[in-house]
Amino acid sequence: MNLPSEFISKYQRLMGPEAAAFLASFDEDSQGGFRVNPLKAKPEETIATVTGKVEYVPTGYRGPVNGKSLDHVAGAIYSQEPSAMYVGEVVDPQPGERVLDLCAAPGGKTTHLVAKMGDQGLLVANEIFRKRALVLAENLERWGTRSTVVTNESPANLEKQFPLFFDRILVDAPCSGEGMFRKEPAGIEYWNPDYPAECANRQKKILASALKMLKPGGVLVYSTCTFAPEEDEQNAAWLLQEYPELSMVEVNKYDGMDDGRPEWADGNPELTKAVRLFPHHINGEGHFIAKFKKADSGDEVIARPKKKYKKRKGGNKPRLTKKEQTLFGDFCQWFMPEYRAHHLLTYGDQLYDLPAGINSVDGLTVLRPGLHLGTFKKRRFEPALALALTMRPGETEREIELTADEWRKYVHGDVVNKESDQKNGWYLLTCRGLTCGFGKLVNGTIKNFYPKGLRF
Repeated sequence: MNLPSEFISKYQRLMGPEAAAFLASFDEDSQGGFRVNPLKAKPEETIATVTGKVEYVPTGYRGPVNGKSLDHVAGAIYSQEPSAMYVGEVVDPQPGERVLDLCAAPGGKTTHLVAKMGDQGLLVANEIFRKRALVLAENLERWGTRSTVVTNESPANLEKQFPLFFDRILVDAPCSGEGMFRKEPAGIEYWNPDYPAECANRQKKILASALKMLKPGGVLVYSTCTFAPEEDEQNAAWLLQEYPELSMVEVNKYDGMDDGRPEWADGNPELTKAVRLFPHHINGEGHFIAKFKKADSGDEVIARPKKKYKKRKGGNKPRLTKKEQTLFGDFCQWFMPEYRAHHLLTYGDQLYDLPAGINSVDGLTVLRPGLHLGTFKKRRFEPALALALTMRPGETEREIELTADEWRKYVHGDVVNKESDQKNGWYLLTCRGLTCGFGKLVNGTIKNFYPKGLRF
């Protein structure tokens, strides 16, 4: 790999005798892998192709991913390089907590947090760039989550809405991306000697916003996919200097993982509690992870917005009309009579169920305010793919099992002819123990409602 000469000289100076092995690792192949979704059926077909386990992630595997396989399309797996997988393990969110993933796109670490939480509690997944936020929302939909709100906001705007609100916050900060050079060589073109310092300044602003949203006693995890000390140890040292209420938490280190390097910052020995994943020591692209705990004030914190926000034009309606209540009620009676919504709200003709832990999304640019239930049409309610992907086989009596060939027809957009003595109506479609979407049975033919933009 043709690395910039300034990059080479920088790490020769920093790493000394170790630099040769570090720089040589950039000529090796990038490492691929995937995590299994513990909330869904085991993806036996994909697991059969693995080349090994990721030692420090119980759900992590090494090996290829077929993006058009049932396992991937139905959200049973998520493609992620191995070193990035360790971030979610370090955050370690618990069921029922309020968690923020502040720089969440494309969603690899977010889906890991959902899995660790058992999809119980509240997860706010934010991305400031809209195109990336849309990808994030799509990946979370496929993973199958009921408890996640996807926002498209700046950290500065979020901090106004969520003061001292979250139990855990992940800041997987936008960085100089040195750890992604093997996977995305185009990133080398953006690198220059001043770029890490520019990124570090931006990261400090993001971290400052994050700490305004973190409850006393809460946990902050800061991670990057770069090797630059300006963005790693030096930012961790800045946090400890600037925020005396923070203390570092020791990150558990597996074979091949390195301590943070105090000598690359202000010499504070606490920095050894961070972890570095170098590509010449571990089979991954590279990461830096530091974990902090905010001192507990001892006082009960009542988290609420600091000020009221005006509703944005085209925003949500807090209550359903009588017609909408009837249409959704009829669907529930047919398909899921035991369903108990937390907080129904509509955006235009789209119906969502806002998860517990948050009572309003007013004042926020929201792409997914919780679980997308479906769309109100003129005389009917049409269920959303997101609802199907959160369900499990056997959760409804209205279910039809597809063969592998029938599933391929379904994701291609074709109707599926299926001999059945079941009544006409909406059915959850499954294949190999995974839910795939919705179909409407009409006299032995399953009409296809798989989204046109996802067909292949």
